[in-house]
Amino acid sequence: MHLRYRYRLYPNRPQRQALARAFGCARLVYNDAVAARRDAYQAGERYPSSTALQRRLITEAKRTPERAFLAEVSNIALQQAVRDCDAAYSRFFDAVKAQGQRFVGYPRFKSRKDNRQAIRLHTGGFSIRANGKMRLARIGDVGVVWSRTLPAPPSSVTVIRDAAGRYFASFVVEAGDETAPPAVDADGTEREIALDLGLNHFAVDHNGNTITNPRCLRRAERRLRKAQKAVSRKQIGSNNRAKARQRLARCHAKVADTRADWLHQQTTRLVRENQAIYVEDLAVRGLARTRLAKSVQDAAWGQFRRLLEEKAYRRGRTCISVGRFESTSQVCSACGRKDGPKALAIRTWTCPRCGTAHDRDTNAAKNILALGRRERLNACGADVRPPMVAIGGEAGTQQSAPA
Repeated sequence: MHLRYRYRLYPNRPQRQALARAFGCARLVYNDAVAARRDAYQAGERYPSSTALQRRLITEAKRTPERAFLAEVSNIALQQAVRDCDAAYSRFFDAVKAQGQRFVGYPRFKSRKDNRQAIRLHTGGFSIRANGKMRLARIGDVGVVWSRTLPAPPSSVTVIRDAAGRYFASFVVEAGDETAPPAVDADGTEREIALDLGLNHFAVDHNGNTITNPRCLRRAERRLRKAQKAVSRKQIGSNNRAKARQRLARCHAKVADTRADWLHQQTTRLVRENQAIYVEDLAVRGLARTRLAKSVQDAAWGQFRRLLEEKAYRRGRTCISVGRFESTSQVCSACGRKDGPKALAIRTWTCPRCGTAHDRDTNAAKNILALGRRERLNACGADVRPPMVAIGGEAGTQQSAPA
């Protein structure tokens, strides 16, 4: 399977200027490719091939006075920009043909004002030096913080500059077998866990154990409010406004990094300790349009579930999502009686039939456990886990709102 490993880069001033030129030239070639495709569509002609676009937009354009500056950057980054345009159109057409999949928008022009800029290079455009630095074509040896060892030689690298002005190198590598030993108890029984996700507690399992909600955004709201006010007071277009905007971006990046680190720690622990994990398929996009939108987005249930599924797949575990229309909070886990909908303020209730006193979240987790076991037994031996691909955005990928 292909995995993505990201590391922090620390380019010096000349290298940052060279990267800025590379970002701008790759963005220009990408926009020219999108414009050529749109012109062909409006004229009723066939879409030009990737080879024809590379010849017209790169090779021939370098010979003109208007595009002579394209020769100052690596030709590999420009070729990858055209390939990224092809990939964007392929995803768009596949989404149009497919039924029941999330719609992918029509490829759009990139703006130089976008907070995120990126270029992609294959093995001919970069190499890892013996001194630990990474050599990039037409840029030089850039310092890298190797926070962990690459499991295999990378096939490509995406150099990214985010809104906070930080630089990253995202490598795509071919990972080997990462199947972990079975997680079993002393008697040989497989360890299972069912999680009911919420806002008061991030998750409650079927044994009543809770995972505290970190509330990363809520805890940083005061600092974010102060930074946002500083931006609004600066004159539009001034250097002071740009500096204030970058300080605000660093605050948001710290919140996102803190949340991602916490999610990785929790998902790794759950996958390591359990052979099967059952969660509820929540309608996150629908809940994000309610009065609880900020808390729902801060909890990042969608990212939590995605990380669980990916790590479970890599380590040979089972992760099953229970349907969102199952009445897990309304059914008594002891006798199966459906007691009807309940307001969110009701946290405990007693079953009228069997008299069992239930904690709302623990009872829901027990029902999720029963439904997950039933779905796991009905899998008929087929591999129902999602396919693994490289994780993370590539250059040319249309970035959507975080879940």
